[in-house]
Order: sequence, then structure tokens, then C-alpha cells
Amino acid sequence: MHTDLEISKKAPLLPIAEIGKKLNINAEDLIPYGKTKAKIPLTYIDKEKYSKNNLILVSAISPTPAGEGKTTMSIGLTEALNKIGKKTTVVLREPSLGPVFGIKGGATGGGYSQVLPMEDINLHFTGDFSAIEKSNNLLAALIDNNVQNKNNSLGIDPRTVTWKRVMDMNDRSLRNMIVGLGGTTSGVPRETGFDITAASEIMAILCLAENFSDLKKRLGNIFIGFTYNKEPIYARDLKAHGAMAALLKDAIMPNLVQTMEGNPAIIHGGPFANIAQGTNSIIATKTGLSLSDYVVTEAGFGFDLGAEKFFDIKCVSGRLSPKAVVLVATVRALKYHGGIAVADLQIENLEALEKGLANLEKHIENIGLFNILPVVAINKFTSDTDGEIDLIRKRCEKLGVTVEVADVWAHGGEGAIALAKDVVATVEANHVKFTPMYDWSLPVEEKIDIIAKKIYGAKAIDYTSKARANLRKIERLGLSGLPVCIAKTQKSLSDNPALLGRPKDFVVTVREIEIAAGAGFLVPITGDIMRMPGLPEHPASEKIDITDDGTIEGLF
Repeated sequence: MHTDLEISKKAPLLPIAEIGKKLNINAEDLIPYGKTKAKIPLTYIDKEKYSKNNLILVSAISPTPAGEGKTTMSIGLTEALNKIGKKTTVVLREPSLGPVFGIKGGATGGGYSQVLPMEDINLHFTGDFSAIEKSNNLLAALIDNNVQNKNNSLGIDPRTVTWKRVMDMNDRSLRNMIVGLGGTTSGVPRETGFDITAASEIMAILCLAENFSDLKKRLGNIFIGFTYNKEPIYARDLKAHGAMAALLKDAIMPNLVQTMEGNPAIIHGGPFANIAQGTNSIIATKTGLSLSDYVVTEAGFGFDLGAEKFFDIKCVSGRLSPKAVVLVATVRALKYHGGIAVADLQIENLEALEKGLANLEKHIENIGLFNILPVVAINKFTSDTDGEIDLIRKRCEKLGVTVEVADVWAHGGEGAIALAKDVVATVEANHVKFTPMYDWSLPVEEKIDIIAKKIYGAKAIDYTSKARANLRKIERLGLSGLPVCIAKTQKSLSDNPALLGRPKDFVVTVREIEIAAGAGFLVPITGDIMRMPGLPEHPASEKIDITDDGTIEGLF
């Protein structure tokens, strides 16, 4: 079997101006980054057009080590929609270098359903992550400088500062550290650390900003900590937001690339789906909807994480209304939820599959809570048997849900024609009346309660004393009207990664609530959430190399 990189090299890359032409973008308006990548100016966002065109969300069941393939399915569905005559653009997140060199590998799809050039996209791309990193670290430097500077100090209490530095690499040794050592000229010692760039609030802000004015306002609203007099300090108090926005001058513009079949792809931003909204930028989505009839996009992890935040945060903030949801499942992943070990997933096991279908059922139920009926896509693997696929099909039919098998890894767009036709039929039936789960103005605890009980299936929510103190602080700062972006494990519908399938009668424990006032949401933390991943015993970087002629090898 060929690797994704080997397959990607078989596809002829069109000049980026030709891809832009398919979207009616003037070649002179594109800002090229080489021959096959370009930035799209914000002037191409057209409210009249994006309001009436069709937004399709691709989500999935709870992630497993067996893989689900949301990105691969999103790209394959886009190819298929174009094949049946629907002008479609896929809009995705940018990969993070840490996972690329760590445990995940690339994030540009797979097989014959990829976005290109995959090597560039997976590595430095157009420098967006670097700009976000620099903007984040400028604020960190300004905070420590103000603490150090006695003549121009805001009186920041360094014990209350939560802002960390970031870098786009998995490096567990940077999670916790003390800065400011070396004497009085080297700063004031305090505890801090590094997060990975994708976890920066700047990333979340960039992906929710509507324009430069909104970007600067959000950057200024970043909550830093308190003064010794217990007064709140924001980035605007340090006069940081203008310079931070200047560093994001190019990063705010979405990136245009192409699929293997020469269709437009827009890739922009990459916030985490557990501590942030887990989807590409509002600007990228609106650009795609302004330039094509259909936009296919995806949200990170399972529906309970990325998609819930896509709906309740991104769609509400950006005034977007999705027309359909594709829920991706695999036979292998469902058997894993049924209790089968990874090593045995290729063996037919209808009993385990039957048990694992409870996870699929819960995600279907959750989508219905937003007044949307999904189309289920079975991402086909060679080990799937007819009996297993038939069992999933019959369960979906019993639930009144359309289901299609899609083999996009092996066949690209041809492998998703039936799925594309079902999506179009869903859109044209116009039965979707998207409704968010909650009103932002509700009390914070009530918003958490709605998500935890209705989406996760919890019976109760427990708050630690620290979380209760956080609630009081949020009330004092006047931030109770922000939506909640609950951070929890992606491996389970509960906050316990060991509870597979559809757990019931569990208690969700909120141990603290962080403030992301710049992004415009609150982050209730459940369980242990990793913001600076470590490398596995054998990182993916061990297989990555470059030849004497500059050809990159080993990416997957």
C-alpha cells in the first residue's frame, strides 16, 4: 500500500491562480506564497452571498485509536459534490507542527482524498502559526517587563498572571518552569510555562475575529490577572493589542490551496477542540461561502466536543446557519467502543459492533438537539465485512437516519457520490432549522448543566471549591454572559477517558473555570487537559527526512 505522501505526489498541482479562477478571484488580488499557495484578501467576504449559500459540517463519533477520518471524509465529500455539479470548497484547520512530528503525523487527509501541497501545509505553510506564536509571546514579554519596571508599573501581582508563552512543538519539559532567575536585572521570578501554539488564546481569537477592528478589540480584552489592589488587568492596559494585531497582519487572511482533484481548499487556523472551539476561522468559512455554493468544513474530535462548540460558539458568534451535518463512523471505531482491543479490530465481531453502536446513537441524538437530522457516513476500511456494514445500516434506518458507505481513501470523490447526493437532498429539502443549545445570557452554571446533561449524558455536575471561586470571579468581572467552552477528554462522552460507548449516570467534575475574555468564552476544565503535549517513545519525526534534491519524505 502506498503512503499518503507517495499518493499525493502523483497528483499534478495546478498554479494557484487557476484555483483562484475557479472561485472568481482575480489573480492580481491573490497574495502568493510560492506557486501553489496564496492568501485571500478579506475583501472577498460578501455578506449577501455567504448568508444564502450552504454550510455543511462534518463531525464524528467519539475518537478512538482506530481512527474515524473526518478530514479525509470532508475532502472526499467536497470532490464528490463538485463531480455532481455543485460548486464546493472545503474549509479546514491548519495542522500543528507538534503533532506532525509527534504522534499524529500530518493532517491533510489521506489516500486519494487529500489537500495539497501536503508537505508545505503540514510544515511551515504560510507562517500563520509563527505569527500567532510571536503575538502571544510579545504579550508575555510585555507582562514581565511591566512587573520588572517599577517606574511604569501597573502593579500587576505576578502570582495572579495566567498568561503563558507558546511554541509549536511537543515539548513536555516546558510545561512548568520558573522565569526571571539571574538577579534583579533579569526579571522577577515567578512560576509559568509553555503551551503549544494551537492552545494559545490568540489562536482562538484569530479564528473568531470578523475583521481587523474585531481582532484588535478581542486582543485588548485578553484577561491577564489582577493588580495587588485586586483590580483586573487586560492586554489593553499594557497597550499591547495594536502591536499584537500588527504581527497578525497576514495571518488573519485565509489560505488558498487545492484538493487532489484540483478543487479549491481554504485552510486557516487550528485551535484545540477541547480547550477552544476546534474549528477553522469564521473569516475562512465566510470567504468560502462567499465564493462557492457549498462549503464543507469539520470540527475537531467527536460531536460532543468540536461540533457542539462549532454550533454554540462559532455559529452564534459569526451568525452562521449550517444546512446539514455528516456524522462519520467506522466499523473499527464502533467495535472499539464495544470493548474490542485495537489488535482485534480487523476480525468480524457483530456482538461488539452492536454494543458500540450506542455511541453512534448518542451522537445522532445530540445532533437532533440542534434541530438537525444527520447523514451518517461509514468511512470504509478493507477489513469491514458486509454483515458489519449491514448492521450499521439497519440501525440507522431504524433511527430514521440516512446512511451511506464512502470509500474516499481509495477512490477520492468517486467514493462519495452517493453521500454527496444525500447531502444535497438534505439541503434542498430545507428541513434544517438550526437552534443553539442555550442562550448566552443564562447563568454560567445553567449553561454547563445543559451541555453536560443533554450532550454528554451526565446525571449531575460537581464543582470544586476552586471552580466555585472562579464563578464568583467571573461574576465580579461581568463576564457571566459569555458562552462556555467545556474542556474534557475527547475519548469519552463523559469526563473519564476509560468510559467508552455510551456511559450513563456519571458525574462531571468541574475543577476550575478559566477566562478567555479575548476569545469571548469561558473554559470549564474537567479532568486533566494537556496543553503542551509530549513526544511518544518513537516520534513521527524519526521517519521524516529530506533528500539531496529537496524532496521531503516520511510525512503521513
